[in-house]
Amino acid sequence: MSKANKIICDQSHHKKKGFDNTEPFSIKLTDALRWRLQRKVLPPQGGYQAFIQNWLSSIDISLSGDRVWWIGHSTTLIKLNEQWILTDPVFSNRVSPVQFIGPKRRTKPAITIDNLPPINVVVISHSHYDHLDFNSIQQLITRYPQLTILVPLGLKSKLLKWGAKQVIELDWWQSTNVNGITFTATPAKHWSNRGAFDVNKALWCGWVMQTDIDKPLSTKTVYFMGDTGYCASLKKIADKFKQIDLALIPIGAYAPRWFMQSQHIDPQQALQLYDELNCQSAIAIHWGAFELADEPLDEPPTLLNSLKGDRSFHILKIGDSLAINQLNNELK
Repeated sequence: MSKANKIICDQSHHKKKGFDNTEPFSIKLTDALRWRLQRKVLPPQGGYQAFIQNWLSSIDISLSGDRVWWIGHSTTLIKLNEQWILTDPVFSNRVSPVQFIGPKRRTKPAITIDNLPPINVVVISHSHYDHLDFNSIQQLITRYPQLTILVPLGLKSKLLKWGAKQVIELDWWQSTNVNGITFTATPAKHWSNRGAFDVNKALWCGWVMQTDIDKPLSTKTVYFMGDTGYCASLKKIADKFKQIDLALIPIGAYAPRWFMQSQHIDPQQALQLYDELNCQSAIAIHWGAFELADEPLDEPPTLLNSLKGDRSFHILKIGDSLAINQLNNELK
């Protein structure tokens, strides 16, 4: 069962016909065209085949306890409080309106939809094709017709049209409880569209998931950041959630900075947010599957590894997992 907490939100990000960021930005068509014309994506060191061999691992979903598995890109499988949760499930070969053109998957998902455990909840961060995939959603609601899908404002009608039965949409800072887990939509600095005429008509967000919120000493807090550029207002997340036990933080699709910095953080900013939000542990996501920007696929983890020092910021292989523990996370 789910129950939405219809709190009164700060609606400064609402516009007359859509949404905006608390620190607004706009993407100029001339800049987008300039970037497209100048694009030259380099292959990873050693080539794609070596990259695949180095970064793919066999998945083991039989591991016990609360845990997160990295499936690929921003798709993670979370086991929390005996519930199975998927973040931004994308299992298609391309992130595009059609499957014969568009960014192609370089590394396969760690698991197929047919081999997933019984999914209870799906959380969607925003409407871009590398985060909201029609084919994957269709397969999931066919296999799990009663699953609950959580979306930011403006996406519920689309998911219902696609055939979902239970969809809850939330504004920033609103919460809902599903089967004992409290989900809160959190701010992000990004944008949304699926075509030319729906730019920013739906909201974008991150998701905080918590168990036992009435028992602070035993509460576990997991934060899925979604897509975001850096902005100071994200520090407000730390005001509400004093400790994040495990954060899923994007590190890829950041180059060139003159074009991407308003919408995607880079590894250095990922570490800055890790510190500012008091994260106890993190997994790097949003890299290694699709070439959505100009950096090579293997550059984000290399940069993160060179900068992270003694932080518990983990660079997993696709298919590997991390236990969700309070204060002290253990990689297995």
